[in-house]
Amino acid sequence: MQTELSKKLGVEHAVFGFTPFPAVAAAITRAGGFGVLGAVRYTAPDELKRDLDWMERHTDGKPYGLDVVMPAKKVEGVTEADVEAMIPAGHREYVRETLAKYGVPELAEGEASGWRITGWMEQVARTQLDVAFDYPIKLLANALGSPPADVIERAHAKGVLVAALAGSARHALKHKEAGIDIVVAQGYEAGGHTGEIASMVLTPEAVEAVAPLPVLAAGGIGGGEQVAAALALGAQGVWTGSIWLTAAEADMHSRAVTEKLLAAGSGDTVRSRALTGKPARQLRTEWTDAWDDPQGPGTLPMPLQGLLVAEALTRIQKYEVEPLLGTPVGQIVGRMNSERAVQEIFDDLTRGFERAIDRLNRIAGRD
Repeated sequence: MQTELSKKLGVEHAVFGFTPFPAVAAAITRAGGFGVLGAVRYTAPDELKRDLDWMERHTDGKPYGLDVVMPAKKVEGVTEADVEAMIPAGHREYVRETLAKYGVPELAEGEASGWRITGWMEQVARTQLDVAFDYPIKLLANALGSPPADVIERAHAKGVLVAALAGSARHALKHKEAGIDIVVAQGYEAGGHTGEIASMVLTPEAVEAVAPLPVLAAGGIGGGEQVAAALALGAQGVWTGSIWLTAAEADMHSRAVTEKLLAAGSGDTVRSRALTGKPARQLRTEWTDAWDDPQGPGTLPMPLQGLLVAEALTRIQKYEVEPLLGTPVGQIVGRMNSERAVQEIFDDLTRGFERAIDRLNRIAGRD
């Protein structure tokens, strides 16, 4: 599964694996792919440094990358407290009522909520980059479009390629104009923030729009046959994420979430604004239903929604309140029905790829 891009980056297979778990990212790299560590959950530079140190010790000198979340445009002089003050009292009451309905316990006195939307703020991402550029990362990906121009310049000065996610050919072309090196064309099927165009349509549109810039296909990819299809559509590799959530090396911090992922079918996800205020594909739960209910107040725009629900999500996760418990994941979740080591998942990808190529060769009379 080699392409011009995989050869340029020095990896055996053109499979890029995004994950928030260092152990999974390192295992993807060791298996011959390209592990990409998600940085959004690191709000303290020392935490990211600790895990990048660990990655250095466990990637056998092979390449890996980092995924950050930062807007292309900067908003000056706005603090988290300023944003918090914009949240309507009615929305806060709706959160309280919903949690009370399901009997979700309060956090202990003095206990802070875990995940916060601060990981999505530009100043946090910049502190992450200050740490990351001290390491030999080979790729910097941004999940919110093209990063600011100075970040692209800084990465290029370090010899780091820059990738940006796009949900349409129009977005992909903007990335090319901004000077990024790789477009990740993320289809409707993908987990997390995603647009409205399916991968089968989006991938060739993006390839044509930004040629000769390399494109990675993302969304709904969990088998080697789908890797082969992506390359047939003109992509130079695939960007995978959801399939690694049930890897044996993944640290989900919740057995209940893992069990829900293993039991879910491809129709058990929903594209909802409940998590951050932007449409994000995730497991459908009674929490997402509550925010999509027309009788409710509706979600707030990003980043207000993320700040509003941060403590609630921490409580739901800590006490594993099953009806409300969910996680971002793509439609490929229907194939994620067993826990397997990263190497086993990778072996399945390569076997499926070989089957697809053999099938096409037979159709073409080349067997």
